[in-house]
Amino acid sequence: MKTLLSLEPNKRNNLLKLFATGLLFWISMTSLLPVLPAYIEDIGGTTQQVGLVMGCFAIGLLSSRAFLGKLADSHTRKLVIIIGTIVVTLAPLSYLLAKSIPLLMFFRAFHGISIAAFTTGYSTLVIDLSPPKNKGEIIGYMSLAVPLGLAIGPAFGGFLQSSASYAALFIFSACCGLISWILAIQIKENRQETIITENINNKNSKSFWKLITEPSLLTPSLIMLLIGLVFGTLATFLPLYIRSENIALNAGLFYTTAAISSFSVRVFTGKASDTIGRGLFITISLVFYVIAMILLALAKNPLSFLIAAIAEGAGGGILIPMILALIADRSYANERGRVTSVCVGGFDLGIAIAGPIFGSLAMILNYSQMFSLAAIFALIALVIFLTQSSKNLKSSLRFAMGKEDDIYAL
Repeated sequence: MKTLLSLEPNKRNNLLKLFATGLLFWISMTSLLPVLPAYIEDIGGTTQQVGLVMGCFAIGLLSSRAFLGKLADSHTRKLVIIIGTIVVTLAPLSYLLAKSIPLLMFFRAFHGISIAAFTTGYSTLVIDLSPPKNKGEIIGYMSLAVPLGLAIGPAFGGFLQSSASYAALFIFSACCGLISWILAIQIKENRQETIITENINNKNSKSFWKLITEPSLLTPSLIMLLIGLVFGTLATFLPLYIRSENIALNAGLFYTTAAISSFSVRVFTGKASDTIGRGLFITISLVFYVIAMILLALAKNPLSFLIAAIAEGAGGGILIPMILALIADRSYANERGRVTSVCVGGFDLGIAIAGPIFGSLAMILNYSQMFSLAAIFALIALVIFLTQSSKNLKSSLRFAMGKEDDIYAL
């Protein structure tokens, strides 16, 4: 925290405004997590249709990610952030109009644009404002907006829907998005430093499609793809899993517990990664994901679900900031928007695939078996990172265990 306080006043104030913007954005987004699958069911959707509608969210993500990444590099990070806050304000209100599955699919895809825009703009601007030697620490602090939003949003969303109505929840979500937009327009972005760096490193700039095949970025993208599959399964089917097992647990409490766990680990790991390296922490995070999915597959009571939430929260709390720091280490300022969109786009694709695929498997797999399959995906991600995170197997193992520096770092 001393590092944040020691920054230049302008940078510190912008980071604080940016953090508040992120917090409201994630409260808006996550307040719908424990409720939307049930809403789809309540208006007549089948299990397969629940997966299809939830998966449409990532269609908006995937279709807009490349354009928004390029926009963040060619114009400003702030512009992309504002686009995200506008969409997150309008999308919840559109659900009030949707009384059919096709309409829900369309509005859910529109909602997906908000994450593509906001996460790209937010992450790249945080990196731009971070001192090089304290990049992991600042990213760790700023990423706390996500678990805090997850701690507040789902619990309040579940309570509001059960005590009031779906309409009240959607209006609350839209209001949070509106306040987020008001805060976003007050952020002052100084592009001069980035423009200078762009001119210096322009010869190193790569096209969006070239970035996809870069060895230094391919492995992080694959990791994010597989964990996206895991998260997509969790976000889509956890509330229905709890309901089907007649577990006396508000699904929002699962997300809140995971958020508290995520918050706890982020406070320390970002700073530690600046000295120890990113590899060890990414390995630990993937181990947590494997454990969490196994626990969910075996869960039979509220306590077992909450223990799984702690493991899942720790996994996500470490992985996302570490991947962002890793790709920041491996990219130039003039390509950060596109690099972020490529790697985080893997996560989007995983979410896009998870809903429809697992929804179609609902006829032959129960929810417990779905989470067993998710555990296998997490294990595959761990194996890929242990063996492919550097130029060869030996270097990959050493980097993944914190015994060697990142040879791809610029």
